[in-house]
Formats: sequence, structure tokens, C-alpha cells
Amino acid sequence: MRGILILMLLLNVVVKDAFPTFVGMTEKGSAGGQNPAISRGNQALTGEVHENLPAKIKQLWSFKAADEMKASPVVSGNIVVAGGMDGSVYALDLNGKLLWKFATGNGIEAPALILDNTVYVGNLTGILFALNLKDGKEKWRYATEGQISGSANWWKSGNSTRILVGSYDYNLHCVDAATGKVVWKYESDNFINGATSCVDGNAIFGGCDGYLHIVDIATGKASAKIDVSTYVPGSTPTSDGLSYVGDYDGGFTCVSIKEKKISWKYKNEKTQLPFVASGAISGDRVITGSRDKQVYCFSKTDGKLLWKYNTGEKVDASPLVCQDKVLVANMRGDLVLLKLNDGTLVWTYETGTPVFSNPAVYQGKIYLCGQDGTVRCYGK
Repeated sequence: MRGILILMLLLNVVVKDAFPTFVGMTEKGSAGGQNPAISRGNQALTGEVHENLPAKIKQLWSFKAADEMKASPVVSGNIVVAGGMDGSVYALDLNGKLLWKFATGNGIEAPALILDNTVYVGNLTGILFALNLKDGKEKWRYATEGQISGSANWWKSGNSTRILVGSYDYNLHCVDAATGKVVWKYESDNFINGATSCVDGNAIFGGCDGYLHIVDIATGKASAKIDVSTYVPGSTPTSDGLSYVGDYDGGFTCVSIKEKKISWKYKNEKTQLPFVASGAISGDRVITGSRDKQVYCFSKTDGKLLWKYNTGEKVDASPLVCQDKVLVANMRGDLVLLKLNDGTLVWTYETGTPVFSNPAVYQGKIYLCGQDGTVRCYGK
């Protein structure tokens, strides 16, 4: 059964971190230098951004890349960074003007991580690049033995900063942020698609082996491996000792990190369609999207379904929480804004292209990459 699912992945599934994976929120202060920017907003990957969105939006500008774009954009220091399937990393200013472009040699599905004026991004060859944010010049490159589909994350201890990224070579790789030298590798039992959350010194991630792995970042040794499903395509947001895992069999699971066991699990027995999107956490709620076209909001602690909203097309892009609203994109190309408390519709906007990955929100504007190879900016 797992072999069939993995074959389906290779043929059909786009994982963000995937794809992750809301790329592009910024978080102040935790690593020094330029504000960090990661696909899900912070090291815990909670997908929450403390910005208000306009009551009505329009397209402000667009930038056309050479091929389709599956990775989410990230924004830091007034620079928008996005990777394309042409293998290029594009850096734009906030008016959509190209600042620099860097060719990695293969397609990019993984969102970038921006940390200390450095862009860390992996491609489908399995190479992790470190680029200067201001001019795109290469600082170093690190080769894994399989494709990289999820965003890198980081952990800082004292004067040492470590970059963590998963690969299709089954390994979670930990490398030194300054040199690109490997610190350790942790081997799972199958492909790793999404980003790992980094919380309390632990790297927490899922993969095609169906387990949630909890790995000590200092040593690279696992403290737990929890069987949650057959295949985990996305990232694993973590909050208050609870980690949330969507799976390809239509399950959405909450795991207690302290107790190292499943706390609750939701499954729509009628559809059993995949949860490819990663969850977003805000307060006592966790929100996610499914290929059954729905956006779901659950109670964080007990899994009670609080509301759901039918977007009209499957949702692979991970939702974002913006203050008291939920922003989500679907595969028809709709941007949808919902009220967090009850899921009622605020507005929808047709972008005109399928969207695989979550948008970025920065200074009240929305940045989005589409299948048509265009980066778009929306605002008042």
C-alpha cells in the first residue's frame, strides 16, 4: 500500500512546504541581523502573521518568470524571494522589479529561508544553496542525495546557527549556517517532503514513512518516532507541546510531543482525500485545507470540528492566519479570506492561475506565486 502511495506522490503530488508549505512571513529578532523569513512564519511553522489584510484587494503588479512556480515566496528586508521550476531564484523589490537572479541548475519547489542576510534554498537535484540576500552571490552549496521539496529551518544556540533540511535521500540534514559543512544526518525510513518545525531544541517532522520524528538538534539523535499514517506530505506545525500532521489517506492528527503519542485524529470517512496542506495555528485553533475542497478549523486540544468552508476546488496551499482572518488559496486560483471565529466569507479574488503554495503577507500586502510562472502582489 505504501509503495502505491509513493508512486502516486511521484506522479501527482506537489508538496510545498511545501511546499509547504505560507511562505513569506517575517519574524523579528530571534536570529539577529536581517529579520528572518520562513515559509510558515516562524521556526514552529504555525502559519500565523500579525498583520491586517485590506477589506478589498486588487492586483498591484506582476512579474513573469521563465516557468511555472510551485514554491511559496518569502519576504524580508523589502526583498521578495521566489524560486521557479526553471531552476532560478528570483529576488524582486516591493514594486516587482528584478534585483537579481541565480540559476541553481534544476527546478525549485521548496520555499526559501532568509536568515542573517542569507537566502537558503534547495532544488530538485538535492543541493542546498546559501546566497547573499543583497546580490544573489553564492556563499556555499551542500549536496544531499535526493531532491529537496521542503523549506529549510534553523536553530541557534550560542554563537552557532544550524540549518535543517529534509531530502528524498531519507535524511534530515543539519549543516552549519556559516560554512555549509554537515553537522549530522538523521535517517528516516522514506522520503522527507515538508519542512521540520524547530521547537525547544527538537526538530519535528513527518515523511513518506508515515512517522512523526522528534530529533534532538544538538546531537541528531531521535527521542521518539510515532506512527501516525502511511504518508505525510506536508510540514508539521507545533504549538504548546502539540504537533499537527496531515496525511495522504485523509487523516489529520494531533500528536503530544511530551507524551509521544496521538492525542486526537480527524478523518472524513466519506471522502478520505489527502491533507497535503500544512496546518496553521492560532490561539486554541488549528486550520488546514484538504483536497476535498474544504478548509477545516478544529479545536487545538480535542479535535472538535468548529467549522468548515467549501472553497470550490482542492486546497493544497497551506492556510495563513492574519489576525482574526484566515487566508487560503485553492487549485482554481481563488484567494479566499474567512473569519477565524466562524469561517464566514469576507471576500474572494480570482487570480487566474492554479496555486500550489501559500502566499506571503508583508506590510499589509499579499505576494503569490502561480502555475503560470507569475509572481503577483495584491493590496489596496
